[in-house]
Amino acid sequence: MPAVVIYESLTGNTARAAELIAAGLTEQGVPAIACPTTAIDYQALADADLVVVGSWTDGLFFVGQRPAKAGRLAQLPFITGKTCAVFCTYAIDTGKTLDKLSDIMRDRGGDVIGGMAIKRNRLEAGSREFVDRVLGVLSTRS
Repeated sequence: MPAVVIYESLTGNTARAAELIAAGLTEQGVPAIACPTTAIDYQALADADLVVVGSWTDGLFFVGQRPAKAGRLAQLPFITGKTCAVFCTYAIDTGKTLDKLSDIMRDRGGDVIGGMAIKRNRLEAGSREFVDRVLGVLSTRS
């Protein structure tokens, strides 16, 4: 089951989390690559059974949180029939960022199995937990 991790990053935190997630999936036997929304590996996306999409949380401190570059995310290629998981990185509060990101990916045809917010000062631990959660859900679907 190959995977691709597509991300939108501003300061590098989400890029780092995406790389950690791809490495964690690969270590657990799910070959994965990470790529930014601006340089998607379309062959990897076509071959992937699992699509992970991540974004940083944009908005004011406690109001209007959303996935960053939501318009760009909404233009991702269709992933109809593919299993999808989402994550966001954040500093203070995520609001409804995960719900909005999940909706975007459902609109692109993804079968969203869940998501997780990863605090920017806990990228390594959060990314490991995300991988464990995703693989746990996938193991119950087999």
